[in-house]
Amino acid sequence: MIRAQHQASISKSPTSIKLSVIIPMYNEEENAAHTITRIDETLQSMGQPYEIIPVNDGSTDNTLKVIDDFAQHSPYVNVVSYWKNGGRGKALRYGFQAARGEYIATIDADLSYDPEYLLKMVAVLNEESDIDVVLASPYMDGGKTEGVPKDRLFISRMGNKILQMAVPEKIYTLTCIVRCYRRQVIESLDLESNDKEIHLEILSKVLAMGYRIKEIPAILTGRKMGSSKFTFRSTAISHILFTIFERPVLLFGIIGIILALIGTGVGIYILALYFTDALNPNRPLITLMIVFLLGGMQILSFGFLASQINYLRKEVLRVRKAITHYNSSDKET
Repeated sequence: MIRAQHQASISKSPTSIKLSVIIPMYNEEENAAHTITRIDETLQSMGQPYEIIPVNDGSTDNTLKVIDDFAQHSPYVNVVSYWKNGGRGKALRYGFQAARGEYIATIDADLSYDPEYLLKMVAVLNEESDIDVVLASPYMDGGKTEGVPKDRLFISRMGNKILQMAVPEKIYTLTCIVRCYRRQVIESLDLESNDKEIHLEILSKVLAMGYRIKEIPAILTGRKMGSSKFTFRSTAISHILFTIFERPVLLFGIIGIILALIGTGVGIYILALYFTDALNPNRPLITLMIVFLLGGMQILSFGFLASQINYLRKEVLRVRKAITHYNSSDKET
């Protein structure tokens, strides 16, 4: 069961709301009220209509009660809730469906990034019409981290280094939730992920569609209240799968080349034995050479085919973007 609570004072057309801020929440009873208050106070200085959308992702504590109580006294809060935990991706997808702003931003419930970055991202979209998505990045020049556990920070940095090889543009932080999108970007996306891999899915499709991305330096701080939802296993798996999916030639190309080189080395060894009259016909060296060479060529071919399929996928996404924009402009006229 999904429940959305729309406050009467913000029941206006989407264009009347400048910014929608989505906050996924799962067992954030300790943070919820403080987080919404901080974001509300920050957005007031923007001087334009906004809405805050806390999404209760099936919390088992009093998170829903806290945000419901808060919404009763705030005309800017629109609560979305469902009763079974589905992951951050599901929370963001339902938040996107409820959002009505010209710009749509997302941020962590623990405020590991200051809400001021919401205003900075909005400023970028206001000032640079060619930019469609803004990312807050602690790993680019000017960004930094404070109070983040060393093991988690190491995993995050290494993960983003690996992920950088999978995307065509230089993006320093691919996994951060603090982002701001133009509305048409979100409307163009058909999102499926239920967990944190949604951040990678969004970037993959945004880049494939040709949208422009800009990063701004940000400071990432450690969580002060509540417990972290970070898990190494799921994070590592999602990063590896994303890299393989986006750049299959990285995996299959490397494996194919290694196997082909081994086969070539075995062939050279066979020739050396032949010319020195030391070749033993009972040894399966020729069979091994053929297996390695053919295996390497087949894996290289598979990597090439996978790359072509990925290229076709990007073409389909570009067509989808064009159709979405055409439908949007048709509605406006």
